[in-house]
Amino acid sequence: MEAAMAGAGRAPVAVPTRAARGLPGTPVLVRALSLLAQFTEQRRALNLSELSRQAGLAPATALRLVRHLTEWGALERLEDGSYVVGVRLWEIASLSPRGHGVRQIALPYLEDLYEVTRHHVLLAVREGTDAVLIDRLSSRTATEVAYRVGGRMPLGTTAVGQVLLAHAAPELLEELLFQLAPPPSALGADAGSLPATQLRGVLANVRQSGVAVVRRDHPSRTVSVAAPIYAATAQVVAALSIVVPDAQTPAHELVPLVRAAARAISRSLGYQAKASGAWRHPQRRGQ
Repeated sequence: MEAAMAGAGRAPVAVPTRAARGLPGTPVLVRALSLLAQFTEQRRALNLSELSRQAGLAPATALRLVRHLTEWGALERLEDGSYVVGVRLWEIASLSPRGHGVRQIALPYLEDLYEVTRHHVLLAVREGTDAVLIDRLSSRTATEVAYRVGGRMPLGTTAVGQVLLAHAAPELLEELLFQLAPPPSALGADAGSLPATQLRGVLANVRQSGVAVVRRDHPSRTVSVAAPIYAATAQVVAALSIVVPDAQTPAHELVPLVRAAARAISRSLGYQAKASGAWRHPQRRGQ
């Protein structure tokens, strides 16, 4: 598991653009994956024509690939003729050491943290230029948040994202920073993202303090506090956070809770933290 986690900081293989998927010579596997990539939280069921159009594939090609994907179990056909993601994909995804593996070890600590806060406890890993939420514990009365398990979260403007971004390898960090916060002159810059210089300062503070604190106004006013989770290789493989209503609990009161839980998970993953410098009192005789 540790060997697999060591690759957590690597950027994923680039997927061809929509226009390139339908070009002659594009690998069949890439075309099949482009069909699966069309399913989102807002588009959970798609018919054949929608899949063909969204993926940029010829109808005959889409039909052939959809049949193979359905036979294998990656897709399931509903009575109305539309398709949804198949359970077989969930079976395969559950074997991911960066997903299910970390989650399985972290779950008892997430539950403890949830019992203390009774709001949202999130666990996320980095995938490309996003954080992917692999677990979330929430009470029914918890404040509203926008992210679901399996959903993607921005790296630059979420607490778990800033933790994962701050601990990325230096060369990868520069690449990600350019994609997340390009210079003002770059075309297509995301107006909602932090400027590159400001984001650099935020990430430097995250590395120094060991936590990220982010306040959001949408879909509700919340404050998130996140801390890194380390593998035995000393690489950050995940981030843990608490999300509570902004006016309810001061952020500085949440920091020790999140840090303690993240450190406990890291130790369970085999991480050996540096000596804290704390002096242990010698035990007296007879005690």
